[in-house]
Amino acid sequence: MNDNELMIAIKQGDQSAFRQLYDRYYDYAVRVAAIVLRNQSSLALDAVQEAFIRLYRNAESFRDKQPFKPWFYTVLLNECKRIAAKHGKLIAIGDEALQAFEKGSLDQHRFEEYAELYEELQRLEEHNRIPIILKYIHDLKDQEIADTLGENLNTIKSRIFKAKQKLRQRLQTSFGGGEG
Repeated sequence: MNDNELMIAIKQGDQSAFRQLYDRYYDYAVRVAAIVLRNQSSLALDAVQEAFIRLYRNAESFRDKQPFKPWFYTVLLNECKRIAAKHGKLIAIGDEALQAFEKGSLDQHRFEEYAELYEELQRLEEHNRIPIILKYIHDLKDQEIADTLGENLNTIKSRIFKAKQKLRQRLQTSFGGGEG
């Protein structure tokens, strides 16, 4: 079953459908939460658990024709923000969270090979970092990112453009490269 079919089944009380969706997205969600929270894995795990609880309890709010992934990431990002606010400030990501991110079977990139890029990504402001993560790590389209974050499409495009410029500039400086 695809994600939307699983959500329809969840709405009808099918717990095995929930388990399938949970298994499908759990590791992926942990990696997103770890990056967003820039935290040891414990707060990321809390955010993911709460996001799945909200997904199950609020399954009725899911519209069957909308794409699941942006809807789920909206729930997850809201949980990350709630937990970050509850715990005060966002702190630097730890080795455990990075390892959890690297082990992901859904990611095409192995971040151990891109440590400098990963570090610079973490230094971006949240309003630039999250759209970059959703676009390049989670393959969401610009419109899906805008919908997920509740922002204007042109705002998202601008943030992605500026984030890419900052990353490019910082990486060129780190590697002693020129403008090329």
